[in-house]
Amino acid sequence: MNITNIQINHMDKPIGFDLSGLRVDFETLGTNKTNLKKQLIISSDGQIVYDSKPISYSNNYFEVPLVLKARTHYEVKIIISGSEEVEAETFFETGKMDEKWSASWIANKNKDLQNTLFKKDFNVDKDIKKARLYITGLGLYEAYLNGKKIGDEYLTPGSTAYDKWIEVQTYDVTDQLKKSANELMISTGDGWYKGNIGFNGGKTNIYGDQHMTIAELHIEYEDGQTQVINTNKSWQTTSGKITKSGIYYGEDYDATIELKDWHDVQVLDRDTSVLKDRLSLPITVHENLKPVELIQTPKGENVLDFGQNHAGLIEFYNREPKGTKITLEVGEILQEGNFYRGNLRDARAAFTYISNGKEGWVRPHFTYYGFRYVKITGNTLPINSDDFRAPVLYSDMQETGNIETDNELVNRLLKNIQWGQKSNFIDVPTDCPQRDERLGWSGDANIFSNTAALNMNVFEFFKKYAKDMAVEQEDHNGMLTMYAPKMGDDDGGAAIWGDAATFIPWNMYEAYGDPAILEQNYSEMKSWVDWITKQTKVKDLWVGTFQFGDWLALDGEVPGLPTGKTDEDYIASVYYYASTKIVANTAKLLDKTEDFEKYQKQAERILKAIRDEYLTPNGKLALDTQTAYALALYFNIVPENKKEHVIDDLVARLNKDNDHLKTGFVGTPFINQVLSENGHHKLAMKIFMQEDFPSWLYAVKLGATTVWERWNSVEADGSMNPEGMNSLNHYSIGAIMEWVYRYVLGIRNHSAGYQTIEFAPEFDYRLKHVKGHYHSSYGDLDIEYQIEADEEHTIKIHLTVPYGVTVKVDLPRTDKFNINGEIKANGAELTVGDYEISYIPTQDYIERYTETTPVAVIMSDQELVNEINKVSDVLKMFENDPNGLQGPMGGMSLAKINEINPSININEVEFERIYEILTKTPIESERN
Repeated sequence: MNITNIQINHMDKPIGFDLSGLRVDFETLGTNKTNLKKQLIISSDGQIVYDSKPISYSNNYFEVPLVLKARTHYEVKIIISGSEEVEAETFFETGKMDEKWSASWIANKNKDLQNTLFKKDFNVDKDIKKARLYITGLGLYEAYLNGKKIGDEYLTPGSTAYDKWIEVQTYDVTDQLKKSANELMISTGDGWYKGNIGFNGGKTNIYGDQHMTIAELHIEYEDGQTQVINTNKSWQTTSGKITKSGIYYGEDYDATIELKDWHDVQVLDRDTSVLKDRLSLPITVHENLKPVELIQTPKGENVLDFGQNHAGLIEFYNREPKGTKITLEVGEILQEGNFYRGNLRDARAAFTYISNGKEGWVRPHFTYYGFRYVKITGNTLPINSDDFRAPVLYSDMQETGNIETDNELVNRLLKNIQWGQKSNFIDVPTDCPQRDERLGWSGDANIFSNTAALNMNVFEFFKKYAKDMAVEQEDHNGMLTMYAPKMGDDDGGAAIWGDAATFIPWNMYEAYGDPAILEQNYSEMKSWVDWITKQTKVKDLWVGTFQFGDWLALDGEVPGLPTGKTDEDYIASVYYYASTKIVANTAKLLDKTEDFEKYQKQAERILKAIRDEYLTPNGKLALDTQTAYALALYFNIVPENKKEHVIDDLVARLNKDNDHLKTGFVGTPFINQVLSENGHHKLAMKIFMQEDFPSWLYAVKLGATTVWERWNSVEADGSMNPEGMNSLNHYSIGAIMEWVYRYVLGIRNHSAGYQTIEFAPEFDYRLKHVKGHYHSSYGDLDIEYQIEADEEHTIKIHLTVPYGVTVKVDLPRTDKFNINGEIKANGAELTVGDYEISYIPTQDYIERYTETTPVAVIMSDQELVNEINKVSDVLKMFENDPNGLQGPMGGMSLAKINEINPSININEVEFERIYEILTKTPIESERN
């Protein structure tokens, strides 16, 4: 038995974070014992400050009622005891908390500088025990100690509403300090604070017009003495080598500039109460992509293909002579083989470098890029692909889930979804990483949040974003802006987008079993619902305010209008109900009885109003769109006894739409889920596996390596959609991956935090071999299965259950199964262990031709045609009949066949034999 993966507020050894609501999670491995005891001991400076004492091991976490002290190192020990005793240790460290700052904000009087440098020289003449740097800067900063960058993160201090809160970073610099002369330097750029942000030209100086920084370097010596190096009037400042930078612009760097004209800083009389310990996860490099090809385009351009659309930096090894100006421009796609950047709109997205003649790696500092391709101009030497790399940047989230199948197109789609998450989870969940936008759009974050939590550990990421949302709500009387931080734009208040205020905190509680985000945002969750109540023009329905509708749906009736056909007030009212219900559930969870009763009754009234307005007494929905049906079923708008009617109407609607989606942002995340949940997994799979437009695999077939904004951001001929708004790295419709986890891999209903799980996959012949996992705080739930594994159509499953988790197995088409050599009834519960499960289903999963199969499909299968021709030449009657080819032969009666073509000599026995051949023959793709 051993203990592993100890997490402090869902992080590994955090330093300087806001650790309010302290919680410690852990995993236990190597045991199946019950009746264990767990114990948490926290110490500081050798003194125990918290001891839970041995308590029953009923879950794998501790909620710790400990009052923390500023700038304090805490040692954490967990002990698990039973027949044996094991322990494991980790640590965490607090930041400044509410401690008063002794440092001052400092600046350069020249507000027009694109790169401001600050430095302090100081001596250390004693042995160092410990050194911590508490620092932040505006807009963005990097700090260097003795010429070496401090820390491994970029784009600090991240993106917040800087007028409301600015995050402070804490760095352990013990090993970087020298027992001699030292130089601490801080470099700043515009970033989100001062630079141009927002589409349609954007805005500048949204939060301020001057670079500044504040820092305290606390040194503790071996002899017990301490020293603090503060930013104050003793610091020097000048301009740096970055001549221009911006999030959209990119960066211009002139390495030939000499650093000179150092002069005294300006000390600012500026409030320090906005300085807060960080919530943001570090933005770090997770891998370095290398070019897969150097392309000479038809236009004669030199373009590097990195093989994968992503977000991050561009680095190259400079070998150019002094004065050479190299320009790197980025793009997501080629057009007619040539470099293309039209879909980046007004984002310049380039990096220029003027060489100082010295060899070495070069990179931009205060920007990032979304790209796959890089065009190089200005070089005087031949381009060597080995001299280029692309560091991939995203917030420091660990992978928790992954899925692979026996279909390579599906595998590529799932990778694309994960890459879209990486590319857009850079401190805030952005809409895209490449063009003049990259904003924390709340709607995108809302619909993708469940998928995000399955792919990666995003609890702290969304806790920070929830704070961003709360800050904007507090400034807008409960309304949530379209994106958070708002970046100077006060518009908002739309359904789905605004409902991120309730959905994201609740979804994170469901995923992690930790109410910390609910507690942090509870008042704002209420204020969002209350804001709707005040704004609506009709009591108990959400009517009469701006809505995005089913954004980018394909069933819109007004050309060029991307809001879709589904009634906007209906969508809004459904979300009004759902958000109110979430607030009621949260109030109940947090023991706020009065609020629970208030919002529960309000939810009941809203539900009744929706049913009265949009549902007939017989259960027919007034709106005939895919999205309308999906919302009605997913949010249980339809009474249980009327649900079948709506399900049938959804299936009929899809059949009219040739079993292709016409949904936009709103309907897409839910439609496959409601189909699989309500007995139509086969249809859900058909939709998922479509390869033509519109479908998920359409983009994959066209070479996509991330998820697109539109279903057809790229047309079938490879050209860009002329309607514009064509980000090729949008994660929104990647929300389908939640359905893959739930219904294909089989991780279904679960308790908050995944301590209990229902394993209930819906098998389908199109994906015979599936394997995947989800790593909750309890450990790794590992799943692999093969259907139709032998001639008897056996289904074989491997399942690994981590300690502390109970899995209920609910398999389709059986009432029992063999598990590790024993027969168990379906519904059996499993605890920790490795399990081999097998059974022969009551009905196999091979897809066969049916009486509804079009004749054209039948006649394209020569093997089937040969078998039918052995019985009769009945297929000849269709050879020159285009209309007949579209219809189903199997659905025809014997009399109808003889009526159409009396020369076909076929009797009833032969007709039944043909029908038997047809319905027993596996479709062509199913044959071995």
